[in-house]
Formats: sequence, structure tokens, C-alpha cells
Amino acid sequence: MAKIQRNVFATGLTSFFADTSIKMLYSIMPSFLLSIGATKTTISLIEGIAESTASLVKALSGFWSDKISRKKPFMIIGYGITALITPLYALATVPLHVLLCRFVERIGKGLRAAPRDSLICSSTAKGESGKNFGLQKAMDNSGAIIGPLAAFLLLSFTAVSFKTIFLLSAIPAVLGVLTIIILVKEKPKSPASSTCIPATTKNSTVIKPSYRQLPRRFWYFLIVIFIFSLGNSTDSLLLVKTVETGIRQSFVPFIYMIFNTVSVLFAIPVGKLSDRIGRKKLITAGFLLYSLTYFLFGYFNSPPVFIILFVMYGLYSALTDGSQKSLISDLVGPGLKGTAYGIYHAVLGISLLPASLIAGTLYDKVNANAPFYFGAVMALFATIVLVFCSRKSDLPQFSKFKK
Repeated sequence: MAKIQRNVFATGLTSFFADTSIKMLYSIMPSFLLSIGATKTTISLIEGIAESTASLVKALSGFWSDKISRKKPFMIIGYGITALITPLYALATVPLHVLLCRFVERIGKGLRAAPRDSLICSSTAKGESGKNFGLQKAMDNSGAIIGPLAAFLLLSFTAVSFKTIFLLSAIPAVLGVLTIIILVKEKPKSPASSTCIPATTKNSTVIKPSYRQLPRRFWYFLIVIFIFSLGNSTDSLLLVKTVETGIRQSFVPFIYMIFNTVSVLFAIPVGKLSDRIGRKKLITAGFLLYSLTYFLFGYFNSPPVFIILFVMYGLYSALTDGSQKSLISDLVGPGLKGTAYGIYHAVLGISLLPASLIAGTLYDKVNANAPFYFGAVMALFATIVLVFCSRKSDLPQFSKFKK
């Protein structure tokens, strides 16, 4: 088994620091927004507008990084924007201020996400993409454990305000930028030299990146992702519903930490498993688990039950996130990785706006359970479409979902 490459570890460490910062403030953001007068629809729209706008940047950055065969500059700028914006949340006094900060910070994520995934792919030995994306997710979500834990401890045992936590969260964000600058070593090279490509294309002619050259089975997979994502609204609503169970506000970050802990524990084992048995089974299982989890979020309103549901939600995350990225690596040929990841991230971002609008409206206008029932139905529908597409006779490679 090949060793973990330096760039894979470095990007994972950067994700650890960045997610420590982001999830430290994200775990308290719904409570903070409610305290300054935001409704559930407003909270949903803030996330939807920010993510959807940034999605355009994700697609462009992936294509551009493929075109110039450079990933590191995009990552430095992207993580740098996050480090600069994070402390500015402390100045917010109305929901509009939060929206502006989220908008700019998500542009930073848009710049870095696709090039980062492409860098991991180009630093990956053949047959190891699932493991390496699993490692990256594990390190990313390790930060998502430390961040909410820090917020929980600060709220529980000190007298600090939300705004003080926003300021403190800038420290790990700066460390993330320094990690990229110091540890990532990138040499411009021909896309055809990437080891994260199918063996049949290893010696093929270098391909200039173009959306039209992406295979049909990749676009079918994006249809599945779009359908699923329409029911996958912002996690902020999960935290809002947790607050409404009557639990102490300081414990909300702790419960959110449970979700991230489970995701970390299973990320690498699931990644290795996807390398052995393929991606379809794990993605299908993850979608079905999501459907069940969201249905139960709608049905119950009890803190003890919610703890179990956040465990299930973490397992869903481990099953799907790394497997989806690895599948894209399997489906897309050399020289198009960044472009494909950019489009993938764009679909996720674009779908979040209608998903958030639907969920927020259902929460405010119908009841607190409706958005979760809607998410459960959409996940089940996406699973059916996934199985149907994988069995189409003109998509033989899609039916295998593995190398």
C-alpha cells in the first residue's frame, strides 16, 4: 500500500485548521442569528445565497486550475480570504452583515475547493483515491470536532460572548494559510502524468480542459446529486430544531460535534472500502440512511433522540462525501479533474439556494417537521434515479463505480 503523499497530508492539515475555524463559528451561528432577529427562512437564505453565488467561482477555479496546471495559488487565496473574513463576524449587528461575510467567505471556498480536490487526485497513487479522500475528509472533520468543542467549552465555562468566539476562530484560519504556504509543494506538470486516472488513459494524449469532453455518465451522476441536494438544506436548520427542543444553548455545539466525530471515525475505513467494492453501494447506502435520518428528525423532538440522529447523520456523511469525489475521479479522464470537481461543487452550491428557500419556507409557513420530511423524500427519489442510471445499457462503466 502506498504511503500518504506529502501534499495529501498538507491539504488535510490545512482543512483541519480551516474547519476548526469555520465550524467553531458555524456551530453558534444559528443561535447568534436568532438573537439578532433572523427568522428560519432568513437563516436558510443566508446559507443558500452565499453558497450559490460562490458555486460559480468553484466551477471557474476548477477549469482555470486545469488550464494552467496550478492548484496551490488558488488554495492560498481561497484560504486567505477565509482567514481575513472570519473575525469580521464579530462586527455583525443585523442578519445582512452576516450575509455579506458569508458571501465573501464562500467565494474563498469556491476558489480553493476544486483545485484542492484536483491536487489530492494528482498526488494519489493508482487505486488509492478512496483512502486519500477519506483521509482528507477525516482531517477536515477533525477540525469540525475541535471547533464546536472549543465553542461548547467557552460558552459553558467562561463568560465570553458570541462575538469573542468569532474573533478567536480567526487563529486556526491563519494557521491553515501558513500550512499551505509552507508544506504544499507543487510542480507544474502535464495532466497526463497524473496517477489518479484510469489505466486505459495513462498514456493518452494530453487533453485541453473543456466542459464538452466530460463523459455522459458524469453528467448523469450530477443529475442524481442535484436531485438529492434539493432536499439537503443547510445544517443550520438541524441546529435550530435542536435549540427548539429546549436543550441548553451551550450544548448545541457539543451535539453538532457528535456528528463530526462519527464522520471522522468512519471516513478512512469507508474510503478504503470504496476502493475495494466500488462507490455505488456506499453512496446508495448513504442516501438511504439520510432519508431515514431526516424522517426521524421530523418525527421526533427530543434531545436524547437527536443525539442518536446526529450519530446517524455523521455516518451518512462518511459514506457519501469521499465516495462521491472518488467516483468523479473514476469517471473523468486526465486533464479534466479540476473542471469536473468545479462543476460538481457548483451543482452542490447552486442547488442549495432553492433547497434552503424550500426548507426555510416549510419551516416558517407549515411546521418545523415539514422540511425534514421533504428532505427524506428527495433522498429516496435520488436513490431510485441513481440505481436506474447505473443500470442503463449505454453506461457500462457507471454501473461498476470502481476502477
